[in-house]
Amino acid sequence: MAGFMSLMFCVAALTAGTATADAKELSITTIKQDPYIMSKGPELEGYCIDLISELSKRLGFSYKLQLVKDNRYGAMDASGKWNGMIGEVIRGEADLAVASLTLTATREQFVDMTTPFMQTGLSFLLRRDKASEGSSFSLLSPFSPSMWGGILIAFLLTGFCIFLVGRISPTEWAEPETEEHSFTLLHSFWYLTGGLTLQGAGPHPKALSGRVVSAIWWLFAVLLLASYFGNFTSKLHSSKQLPVESFEDLSNQNAIDYGTVEGGSSMSFFKNSKNPVYHRIYQHMERKKSYVSSMEEGIRRAQEGNFAFIGEAVSLDLATARYCDLHRSQEVIAMRAYSIAAPEGSPLVKNLSLAILELSESGELTSLRHKWWATSCVGADGADASGALQPHDLQGLFLFLGLGLGVGLLLALLELVSRAHNQAKDSKKSCCSVLTSELNRRFGSKRASADQEDSDKNKA
Repeated sequence: MAGFMSLMFCVAALTAGTATADAKELSITTIKQDPYIMSKGPELEGYCIDLISELSKRLGFSYKLQLVKDNRYGAMDASGKWNGMIGEVIRGEADLAVASLTLTATREQFVDMTTPFMQTGLSFLLRRDKASEGSSFSLLSPFSPSMWGGILIAFLLTGFCIFLVGRISPTEWAEPETEEHSFTLLHSFWYLTGGLTLQGAGPHPKALSGRVVSAIWWLFAVLLLASYFGNFTSKLHSSKQLPVESFEDLSNQNAIDYGTVEGGSSMSFFKNSKNPVYHRIYQHMERKKSYVSSMEEGIRRAQEGNFAFIGEAVSLDLATARYCDLHRSQEVIAMRAYSIAAPEGSPLVKNLSLAILELSESGELTSLRHKWWATSCVGADGADASGALQPHDLQGLFLFLGLGLGVGLLLALLELVSRAHNQAKDSKKSCCSVLTSELNRRFGSKRASADQEDSDKNKA
């Protein structure tokens, strides 16, 4: 009986201990890295914050977050001691480490790791003009499609303007009944084409208004061609680099430098790899000392050009979502995963792994990925990312052309009004009636012109 009572007392004590452990507030260590952990005022936000929140709801535990003191993920030094988040978990300073913590065999020997909540691998980041291949339509690439559309509209409007000036100006068309109009609509467009190719096509305008429009168009064409050939030369120079789409392409060229974060797991992979391509990449980075101190520095150097930043694909995807001038290689090597670390033998690992699997199967992890990796680069493969000139880049040039066309039309009208005024003075008629007659002769039918003349005679 006494033995039975002792057994019951032990069971009760163990149950009470378990309940106390379950009710304990967990201490979670983490590290800042976009978009996993980010500061929002005095609080933290990000993918891992949402992940911890979902796990706490499913498993019913409370927690407090703390940033790792040495701002490191965790690596073993020469003396066998661990630093970073892994070190804090091993020393009992934290119950869990939740961050973009890579699951490795070395870490698994000293801590317990849960089922991965995210899969990734190694890739590299380049500026788009260094990663782009040649195109069959490279002759059109200096200007964007909207720019080409704007040039076509400017061409049509200028041609129609020259046609109107040729009809309105009495210097260009003195006697509509007897003279043939030289600036037809077809010839106006042919004349502009000659100016656009810097060859010219006669006959040239004789009136001041026509010459103003022609001079404005010639200047517009010269500046437009200068912009086109300047951008085309720049693209041609950058396209001399071989397209880099894989790690083998990267290792076989010397024009573009490349590197990864110094002392990170990516560097360790290339250092320990037996693959000749990857080992050649490591030798290059060692020889050139092209390592970077952080991911932010790697992204900045990639944006500056002539540098490929090697890192984990999921982090590089975030960079391409935020910076539209960057491009990630489609090749992904050394597949790895992010996991949560806990002390060896921790009973939390089993429950956390089950909860992560449930979140994955229900689509919650996918939703979190879409939330924190949302991109603002709509049509990033388009003209803006490729460096093609947009209409707003040459906005002043188009405004200059529009102003010149308006001045030319105004001068042509003044020439016609001046002639109508002189004729009205000589023939003792009103200026308005003479001006109307002139417009009918130039734009109306011969019958309308004759009726106008008969009406004027009857009034006289």
